[in-house]
Amino acid sequence: MKTKTMTYGLAIAAIAFATVFSSCKKDKKNEPEEKDTDTSAAADQAFASSSVNDMTSIADEAGTTYTVSSFKVASPDGMLATSCATLTIDTVSSATRTITVNFGTTNCPCNDGRNRRGSLVITFTGHYRDSGMVKTVTPVNYFVDDYQITGTKTITNKGHNAAHHLVYEVSANLQIIKPNGGGTIVWNSTRQREWTAGESTPQWNDDMYSITGNASGTNANGNTFTSVITTTLVRNMALGCRRHFVSGVIDHTPAGKPTRTLNYGNGACDDLATVTINGITYNIVLH
Repeated sequence: MKTKTMTYGLAIAAIAFATVFSSCKKDKKNEPEEKDTDTSAAADQAFASSSVNDMTSIADEAGTTYTVSSFKVASPDGMLATSCATLTIDTVSSATRTITVNFGTTNCPCNDGRNRRGSLVITFTGHYRDSGMVKTVTPVNYFVDDYQITGTKTITNKGHNAAHHLVYEVSANLQIIKPNGGGTIVWNSTRQREWTAGESTPQWNDDMYSITGNASGTNANGNTFTSVITTTLVRNMALGCRRHFVSGVIDHTPAGKPTRTLNYGNGACDDLATVTINGITYNIVLH
């Protein structure tokens, strides 16, 4: 009788334990998943992508017109001052030329609304519009809004496409060091930059570019990522527009996380974009 009572008691205890365990599992299963609202990786991607494109634009203008008027400081009367963005041109070698764009040692407020300091050293063969031209851009103590950019990028003229637009292949291997210990973005990309408008005129403020391609690397938080342009990015070089892409979509996927879809809008010259994560869209202000 004693044995029977103990067996019965153990059975009751086992049932009770199973009930509690099952209840815990059920409650955990029914708990809502934590919402992923982190748009910082997409914002980092936007700044890195814009900074890489700016280096190309500066190198293009410097190598074509031997000026960088589009990026010089604007004086209060709206005229271009010459207190920064000076050029040193080395044309001793007929095969390879070097241009150094120097923004000085202190922040220089430029026409696109960004502050720059340091130098970009540009080496190139041939003329900007010549098929096969290769240009290498190397930042030296170069900062954009206190973000330091190191590494190199290469621009190759691939000639005219079927639409009679010049196309450039842009390969970048860069590191972007955020201020105040914010981490380092490692950026490796290969993109096609199509000159869609303004090629026939000498000025730069009527130029338009379309950009496709992909990138990979590490976000500032240390997570690896892949980044794919799913809708062509558009850069408008008109004054007041050149700071950000005016349209286009990028799918940015940090390792182990859902894709962040970064949408620059439909052509407006502003600093607004959206980031969509798991079907929920968030508004962000671009840096």
